[in-house]
Order: sequence, then C-alpha cells, then structure tokens
Amino acid sequence: MWLVIISIISVQVGASFAKSLFVLTPPVAIAWLRMAVAAAIFWVVARPRLRGRTWPQWRAVVGYGIALAVMNWSIYLAFARIPIGLAVTIEFLGPLGVALAGSRRARDLVWVGLAAAGVALLGVFPATADWIGVGYALLAAAAWAAYIVLGRQVGVSWSGVTGVSVGSLVGALAFLVPGVLAGGATLLQPKVLLLGVLVAVMSSVIPYGLEMVALRSIPPGVFGILMSLEPAVAALAAFVVLSEQLGWVEIVAMACVVVASVGATRALAAAPAPN
Repeated sequence: MWLVIISIISVQVGASFAKSLFVLTPPVAIAWLRMAVAAAIFWVVARPRLRGRTWPQWRAVVGYGIALAVMNWSIYLAFARIPIGLAVTIEFLGPLGVALAGSRRARDLVWVGLAAAGVALLGVFPATADWIGVGYALLAAAAWAAYIVLGRQVGVSWSGVTGVSVGSLVGALAFLVPGVLAGGATLLQPKVLLLGVLVAVMSSVIPYGLEMVALRSIPPGVFGILMSLEPAVAALAAFVVLSEQLGWVEIVAMACVVVASVGATRALAAAPAPN
C-alpha cells in the first residue's frame, strides 16, 4: 500500500518539474529524456538477464515498454495544453476502468463510484478545455490501463526490477528519433539535463520500481482504486511547484478521491492474498 502512495507523490511532483521545463524544450523531448535517463539507471542497477527468456515473457515486456512510452509522451503533450490536475484526472480513467473491470465485490464498486464522482467534478470545473489536450490525456489513460495489466504480467515473469529495466529501454528506443529531433541542442543545456535527470528519478525510477513490487501482491483492480489519489496529488503538486490555483470545487473533488482511496486501502487489508 505505502509503496503505491509514495510512488504517486514522487511521480506527480516530478510531473510539475517536467512542465516547468517546457519553456526550454518541447514536451516530446522531455518525455524522451525522462525515459532514456530512467532506462540507463535501471539497467545499471538491475543488470537484467536476457538469455533464456520465453516468447510470452518478451511479448509482455515489449508491450509494457510501449505502454510506458505512449503514456509518458501523451501525458506530457496534455500537460502542455491543459492544467496538470485536469490532465491527470482524465488519465485516471484508465486505472479506474481497470479497477471497475477487475472488481468482484460490492464494496469495491462503492469506492470506484466515489472516485468516479471526484473525477467528474474535477473534469467539469477546472479550466476551459483544449480538446487536443483532452485527447492526449485520453490516450494516456488507455496506455496507463495497459501498463497496469501488462505490469502485473511482467512483475511475475521478470524478477526484481529487471522487467522495468527492459521495458524502459524499449520505450526509450521507441521514441529516440522523435525525442532527439524535437529537442535538438536544447537537450544539452545543463539546466535541462539536470532537471531532466531529476524528473526521470522522481517520475520513473522511484514510482515504476515501487509499483512493480506492489503489483506482485496487489490485484490490478485494487491497484487501480488506489490510484484515485493521482488527481489530488497532481493538482497539489502543480499548485506548489507551478502556482496553478485550486478552487473549492477541486478541493471537494479531491476529498472524494482521497476517501475512496482510504476505503480501498481498508478493503485491501481485508482481502485474501492473491494466488
């Protein structure tokens, strides 16, 4: 439980720092820099064993890496057009859908419904919608859902953080050309490089490592419900780092998702361990 919560805080603070870099280099370049730095760190730490892997293992980890890449690329493009709180709220539809599809108990549906109410409030009131930005956030939602499902498969078949290491490398290679072309020489600026490393550690290394461990013991549906903290943490981080203002409607909506997360956590404690 706490591994997931820490990962949420880390990734959303990192997202706010990433958005602050958009004035120096395009979001596509920052998304690629984040993936490339994270892949390098994971590879050095994990030193994954590649020989002897089966086709199903490779299929899962490649799909996982593509899901990571699409999620990072599309949500950064959404951040560039709409407030972070709104973007993450829309993106949350992905894990919320996984939670709803995987639920088998009535009490889980109650928490999903409460979280959905919070998402609806956040989606209606925060800002004038840029529909291209909304579209990118919806693409990120689909990729996030795929990340949750494939992440559980990778966590079971690849030990430790080796699956994250290989998946991150796949994602970085997939977006190498568009990332470098978009950023060009700006990627070599010291400020961009230093903050890019910070973003990679906070938004990829810490959360993906923690979530991979958590996904081995938490069912995908419950994991998705816990992710209802994301919109609230994202908006709070954006307020602190970027001075994006919060209204009372957003505060009420965040209270909904926080209560839903507390309820999901209690339900998780009472749930039987997965086989």
